Amino acid sequence: MQGRPLRFIRRGELVRLDNVPPTRTLLELLREDLACTGTKEGCAEGDCGACTVVLAQPEPAAGGGNALRWRAINSCVRLAHSIDGMALWTVEDLVQGGTLHPAQEAMVRCHGSQCGFCTPGFVMSLFGLYQSRLAHGESVTRELAQESLSGNLCRCTGYRPILDAAQAMADLPAVRVDEERLLSQLQALQKECSGPTPGASYLTPRTLGELLAARAADPKAQLVAGCTDAGLWVTKMHMQFPKVLDVTQVQELRRMEHYGHHIAIGAAVTLADAFGALVADRPQLKAFAQRFAGLPIRNSGTLGGNVANGSPIGDSMPLLIALGANVVLMSVRGHRELPIEDFYTGYRKNVLAPDEVLAWIKVPRPPAGEFLRAYKISKRFEDDISAVCLVIAMGLDGGKVARVRIGAGGVAATPARAVRTESVLSGRAWTEEAASRAAAALRSEFQPISDMRASAGYRSEVLGNLMQRFWLESQGMRGINLEDMQAVAAP
Repeated sequence: MQGRPLRFIRRGELVRLDNVPPTRTLLELLREDLACTGTKEGCAEGDCGACTVVLAQPEPAAGGGNALRWRAINSCVRLAHSIDGMALWTVEDLVQGGTLHPAQEAMVRCHGSQCGFCTPGFVMSLFGLYQSRLAHGESVTRELAQESLSGNLCRCTGYRPILDAAQAMADLPAVRVDEERLLSQLQALQKECSGPTPGASYLTPRTLGELLAARAADPKAQLVAGCTDAGLWVTKMHMQFPKVLDVTQVQELRRMEHYGHHIAIGAAVTLADAFGALVADRPQLKAFAQRFAGLPIRNSGTLGGNVANGSPIGDSMPLLIALGANVVLMSVRGHRELPIEDFYTGYRKNVLAPDEVLAWIKVPRPPAGEFLRAYKISKRFEDDISAVCLVIAMGLDGGKVARVRIGAGGVAATPARAVRTESVLSGRAWTEEAASRAAAALRSEFQPISDMRASAGYRSEVLGNLMQRFWLESQGMRGINLEDMQAVAAP
């Protein structure tokens, strides 16, 4: 039961592959089926970036019509069928007529390769940066280079010359992709890919109606929305899914709708785009958003998938809890809406009925006078999972706490709202003493576990310390966060 073939554009030509199993990863397809061994397997969990490839697909443009959107993604945790109807580039595709692409030539000139194992992944992230920025006349700053390469690890610690290479690309002869022709090819291919395929083992509905009907028809099908976690179940736990239901091509759920009082973020909106919208409303979230995994994970993963998965160490849920977000659940029977903290019932369990899907996340606009801070504590600054995540949103009236919401991650079986600590603060004068009492309450509110990321005692202590940091920042203290560090070029 394979159903529809997998189709994508590569090197300007249509690739059509039949009988691709539903849980075959894109990396397996490239290395084992297409002999594209330049794409490496390093960690098989989306951490190191050695497997980075670049995808392009049509998306609505700001001025109307469609334009190509370029994304560097991890192929190790991306299911192969999820790229149906897109264009794909691997490191083998960049040389033209024997001439290196600027992403490759810059790495050579800046001595950006040491042992070389990670190099193809870095080159593809640079290619994604080139196509997204330099090909459209935009410059590459040091800060942008570091953000674009945040999902690539170099075990030889060669980051400085690679960052140099990112900026040196602009000084090399330009290389252009015929985007108009490619866009035409992809639009024609997507028309061919549209419509349900009864009996297929990998379902990619294009409309919300098709998705809800497919969910009702087969509630046991594995839902995926970016594959960054489901891909781990395949690569690390060797799970197999007889049928997969992929929500990422549902047009209604790929949208963000802006209203006067809230933003409605569709479940298929990527983490990169969802955080972009949140940062537009709340610029203080920029550093937190950039530390949510590496860019290739944010380019693949979706906010809806992160919320529905409900990992207690997922960073988006504490933020959404603190912001007072609601989730909208839908089925063929109708829809219902509830606060995000009421969505979870236990470890990776939620209130979804068998025929329901999480369709939208509704995030309120910032109220006047909101003081918001989001803290992520992890062993690595970038591209790492939190040991503790704490987000506090507070509003004062006459020096007293008029409103406060606190979301915490890594301290319980589910993402949690610190309701007892909120009650300690609500209506009280916001003073150093109140902050100390809140810190003590926060330390006692949860009973975290010890694991590979942190001990229970460390987590509890850090929770209180972060409340103290929040107090200091509310009083105007600056320079007490790693987020204040800036990437600079070597002299």
